[in-house]
Amino acid sequence: MVISLMRFIVIILLSLITLTQAYIVYADNESKGSNIDNKEIEKAVFAGGCFWCMQNPYDELKGVVSTTVGYTGGHVGNPTYEEVCAGNTGHAEAIEVLYNPSQISYAELLNVFWRNIDPTTLNRQFADVGTQYRTAIFYNSEEQKQSAESSKLEMERSGIYDDPIATEITPASTFYRAEDYHQKYYEKCPLKYKMYKSGSGREQYLEEMYGN
Repeated sequence: MVISLMRFIVIILLSLITLTQAYIVYADNESKGSNIDNKEIEKAVFAGGCFWCMQNPYDELKGVVSTTVGYTGGHVGNPTYEEVCAGNTGHAEAIEVLYNPSQISYAELLNVFWRNIDPTTLNRQFADVGTQYRTAIFYNSEEQKQSAESSKLEMERSGIYDDPIATEITPASTFYRAEDYHQKYYEKCPLKYKMYKSGSGREQYLEEMYGN
């Protein structure tokens, strides 16, 4: 009986030690994650028409920490999807990309942006028409602005497009997160997503222009 009791006490003590060690490791990891967020993670914001089609290309990239689709560039606070679609908020459907610049550069993010849009249409992307579907690069720093302008100039000189590039480069403003059902729509509703991307003409254009 005494031996069984001692074994029980030993087991309890070992369990407490294990839990304590696990907590220390967890806290250490949390601290490291917080340091990365504060010191290394940067933000990029792009508008490329329907935001459903802009999230998957960035989610696949090494160095991208997270992506969020939402609305930005307008004058209405906390807009709903319906309000933005009505075209009266001034907002564009957009994507916010958090990335680690030590693993992927802003220039690489810009390259992905160009290869997933038609930059020559003003206030339109494929079947979607209106200012809410304009293409835009919202820069968060002077360095991002210069990179965006250089990238745009490079695309203009590439000879890929028959028409002038209409994509705007503008300072970033408040980014409003879209409703949950829009986040990673390509995963939540893969069939509807594929039907939309093909039916809108985006898929065919990207394949023809860039071989996507």
